[in-house]
Amino acid sequence: MKKVKASVKVWTRSLVAISLVAMTIFGNAHEAFAKRSGGRIGGSAFKSAPSAPSRSAPSNSGYSGSTPYSNSNGGGFFFMPMFFGGGTGGLFTILLLIIVAGAILQAFRGRGNGEGITSNNSKVTVAKIQVGLLSSARSLQQELTRLALESDTSDSEGLAEVTRETALALMRHPEYWVYVSNANENTKFTLAEEKFNSLVMSERSKLNEEVLSNVGGRLRQAKVAATLPSEGSINLEDPSEYIVVTLLLAVAGESLSKLPTLRSSEDLQSALSAIGSIPADSLLAVEVLWEPQSEEYTLTNDEVLTVYPDLVRI
Repeated sequence: MKKVKASVKVWTRSLVAISLVAMTIFGNAHEAFAKRSGGRIGGSAFKSAPSAPSRSAPSNSGYSGSTPYSNSNGGGFFFMPMFFGGGTGGLFTILLLIIVAGAILQAFRGRGNGEGITSNNSKVTVAKIQVGLLSSARSLQQELTRLALESDTSDSEGLAEVTRETALALMRHPEYWVYVSNANENTKFTLAEEKFNSLVMSERSKLNEEVLSNVGGRLRQAKVAATLPSEGSINLEDPSEYIVVTLLLAVAGESLSKLPTLRSSEDLQSALSAIGSIPADSLLAVEVLWEPQSEEYTLTNDEVLTVYPDLVRI
């Protein structure tokens, strides 16, 4: 009987030890997983971008019987014989018609250039700006979380607001900027969406999980039971802990392509100001990614430099 009790005690102690070890391992793994979980806001307006008007082919069929004062295309020049009654009034009418005809020709020339946002000749800039901030800027995580929960990302106006508010949130914390990187590429409209999506996938793959997402009008929140760090385990002023925010944009035109390589706070300030002023009708797509999403966590210096090797110190 004593031997049985002794064996039970030994097994009990072993199970307790194994459980403690497992809890420590999986607890640390869970906390590390939570630290690498991020948030995401954005959407695409490529499908709703305004297209270039098509150029009407000239008609040689003369005037339509049902519309005697217009050509068969339903537009262009019109002829009203009653204006030519002679005298000063007739001369004035002729001059007026010449002015109107000139305006119409100018309009048709503009339409014939095919310079709409979705035309084959139109240019789009696909750009990325990445900022690493000290953990002291924890309020930034709260601002981005609020933005994700409240923004309408289903249309271009909502996406423009997300862009402005994100740029503004970053501009409010210049004293915490430590790292920065940027890149941009000019491309044709027909290739821009593919390049933008490829860039988004590359950056999203760096996150362990997206615990908060508001993209294209769909809000999603992952149910993650975060393990709270013990009191005193995080020093809010520890300079070795960071937050990383990534802005990905597709903008009609070549304005963003003129941004220089960012190497100083002044460069970043100018770039954020330019991004915040992009009009809604020029913004084709935007994605904002940040990690960690929760203000309870930050990234170590090694994590930042390993996951985001393009970042350089300002």
